[in-house]
Amino acid sequence: MSVKDGSETVRVGFYGVGRFANRTHIPNLQKLGGVEIVALCDADPKALAATLERVPGARAYTDAHEMLRAESFDVLCSCVPAYARTDVEQVAARRGIHLFSEKPQALTMSIARAIDEAIQKAGVISTVGFRERYRPIFQEARRFLGDKRIVHVQFVSFRRLPPLRGEERSWYERMELSGGPALDWGVHAVDYVRFMTGLNVEKAQAFYCQRPTVYPLALSSSFNLCLTGGATMSMLFVSALGERGQTKGFDFTIFYEGGSLHLGNYQELEVDGQVIFRGEDYDPWFEHDRRFIEAVRTGDRGLLVNDYHDGLYSLAPVLAGWESARRGGELIDVESFMWRS
Repeated sequence: MSVKDGSETVRVGFYGVGRFANRTHIPNLQKLGGVEIVALCDADPKALAATLERVPGARAYTDAHEMLRAESFDVLCSCVPAYARTDVEQVAARRGIHLFSEKPQALTMSIARAIDEAIQKAGVISTVGFRERYRPIFQEARRFLGDKRIVHVQFVSFRRLPPLRGEERSWYERMELSGGPALDWGVHAVDYVRFMTGLNVEKAQAFYCQRPTVYPLALSSSFNLCLTGGATMSMLFVSALGERGQTKGFDFTIFYEGGSLHLGNYQELEVDGQVIFRGEDYDPWFEHDRRFIEAVRTGDRGLLVNDYHDGLYSLAPVLAGWESARRGGELIDVESFMWRS
């Protein structure tokens, strides 16, 4: 199944219609011309009913395989949590349906690999929701670092204490389902470092502070990573602040031979403390959705800056770190973990 003519309508099905789908992807697609959302699927009837009010012409399903059997569309937007990923994306790819996959793509590399293999064999267009690659400040950082020899990358994120055990408000606050901030934002951090520096992660080690009888999520996660070319990287996620504590969405510092580049919360790029670029209001969610639809419409894959296969190299280091923590901080070779675990 493909869109053969640039003037044709791109028909879209949604697998998962929770917060991300309703706040970003569905409104974005509704702003674009020549796009029709024809089907919605979610295991939660309330989420389906609420989304149908926004997309009244779509048909609703609680079983994704039933949706794929009953409907004909060009694109599957997979927005379900990582723990819910099974073989739906594989089946869609085999049927020639192009895939937009929100991150994290899966909780295991075996599932992510199977999806990737189906995509590669079918030749469909794919992308993973690493939206910040489209934001000008990240692209400017990539340009600046293009001729630099990277030494070390530091990423930090601070959050408030998670809820107490038994007071979880959603699946996200269950460690075994979400992986916590280290997985949710860790795949972003690894991906944007890969994008800015051009380096991949070769080895991963991590330690988690967990008090499972009190808190359902880890209170901290500390990653040590080795990058190609011998550079190093650290990632720190701390969920320990009180209500008055100042949280930090993210903070990158990239040290290279002769200086450092700092990027914090989309606002400014600083080189050795001097601002070289100021970010402006920009919607990377919309730009990513727009480019993906246009790539499907025209067949021009060059409109996208990542695909599902590339996304494996951002997912694997974080899952390897999680596994390292389970093994008491064992150093894990990411390449082997990615293709054999």
